[in-house]
Amino acid sequence: MKNKKHTYKYNPHTLSYEKVIVSVREKVKNISFTVAFGLVLGVVFLIIGFQVVDSPKEKSLKREIAQYKRQVKNLNERMNRADAVLKDLEERDDNLYRTIFEAEPIPSEVRNSGIGGVERYADLEGYDCSESLIATSRKIDDLTKRLYVESRSLDEIYGMARTKNERMAAIPAIMPVPKQRCKIVSGFGVRYHPILKSRRAHTGIDLAAHKGTPIYATGDGTVIAAGRNLKSLAGYGVVCVIDHGYGFQTLYAHMSDVKVRAGKKVKRGELIGYVGSTGLSQGSHLHYEVILNGKRVDPVYYFYNDLTPAEYEEVIDAAKQDNQVLS
Repeated sequence: MKNKKHTYKYNPHTLSYEKVIVSVREKVKNISFTVAFGLVLGVVFLIIGFQVVDSPKEKSLKREIAQYKRQVKNLNERMNRADAVLKDLEERDDNLYRTIFEAEPIPSEVRNSGIGGVERYADLEGYDCSESLIATSRKIDDLTKRLYVESRSLDEIYGMARTKNERMAAIPAIMPVPKQRCKIVSGFGVRYHPILKSRRAHTGIDLAAHKGTPIYATGDGTVIAAGRNLKSLAGYGVVCVIDHGYGFQTLYAHMSDVKVRAGKKVKRGELIGYVGSTGLSQGSHLHYEVILNGKRVDPVYYFYNDLTPAEYEEVIDAAKQDNQVLS
């Protein structure tokens, strides 16, 4: 039984109601339990609320994260388009622009070399989106590096274009002996040497012609060696070497006489000597070589300037014959 201020309890022994006296300790205990229960219940409701319902700040952060993800996706799509354009430019560079100027393509290991070390992206690790961030960063670094390489390449090509006339004049593009006065008797490649009695690399072509037939420079350049029985060119007899620049050199050997000296600048078609049979030679002829970037190449592919297509095909076929050389 209760009233507004006190609690009463029925006592069956005295058959009466007695006022329940609650000690201060009991009151404190009851109040503490109520407060603790309320706190626990409040914390539980807070935890459930935070798990189920986003706060305004969380909602704002989630919208920002979603926006960042869309931006990263758009960025990757734009980079893919830029990568396709750059690949096309690289392909044109190697197979068109550099072909026009007879320049070597950019090595693939230069274009595709990596950037930085294994720790380059360490600061991007440890996040839920680390994989996406690292992949995007790698793609950006790759594009940046390739763009730099391509920029340098285009600068080089621009320089080639500015000197196009000089380059074209320097290329050894004519036959050193007039086509009506000579015949190709041995081409480029492994051939049998009549004096050394063995098959060996023939690093040029032999043009048979009468002794005294004029020999002309096949491109503009500077004579770097000329004379008889030069130590560095043993076996070539009377020889002349012209440096044309841009990686080209030409060599004229077994001449009867040379009309230029080292250091003289010559023009394409200028007389430099006469056909002979000096040095390790068998029969009157000119041994002619083309050197590109230090490597001997087949000279017949540079006779296009003064031959018709039909004549050029005949020259190619004659040079391919596996026969005996004259020197």
